[in-house]
Amino acid sequence: MMAVPSLTFSNGKTMPQIGLGTWMLKPDEVSNAVKSAIDIGYRHIDTAQLYNNEKEIGDVLAEVLSDGAVKREELFIVTKLSFFNMAPQCVRANFLDSLKKLRLDYIDLYLIHAPMAIQ
Repeated sequence: MMAVPSLTFSNGKTMPQIGLGTWMLKPDEVSNAVKSAIDIGYRHIDTAQLYNNEKEIGDVLAEVLSDGAVKREELFIVTKLSFFNMAPQCVRANFLDSLKKLRLDYIDLYLIHAPMAIQ
C-alpha cells in the first residue's frame, strides 16, 4: 500500500493529498480506474456532476465497501456542484442526487465546481 501524506482540517478530518481525479473518464473507463486506484491504496476520489460518471463511481464504491476491500471512513470522496445548478433552490436537490448516484451516506467535501454564475 502506498503511503500518502494528508492534510488535517480544523475539525480533525483528514484528506489525502493525492487523489484520483476522474475528469474525462468515460463511464465505461471509470469503474476500472477507481477500483484499481483503491486496490493500490488511493483513498481520495474526486468527481463532479459535470463529469457524468458519479453513478459508475458509486457502483464501484458500493462494491469495494461491501466486499470489505476498504471501509467508508477510510475514503475521502469529493464531488462538485455544477455551475448550472448554483441557484439556491437547486443546491440541495443536486447534492442529494450526487449522494444517491455515489451510493453514499455522506460526501466528505462538496465544492462549487466553478464559482461563477451562468445567466
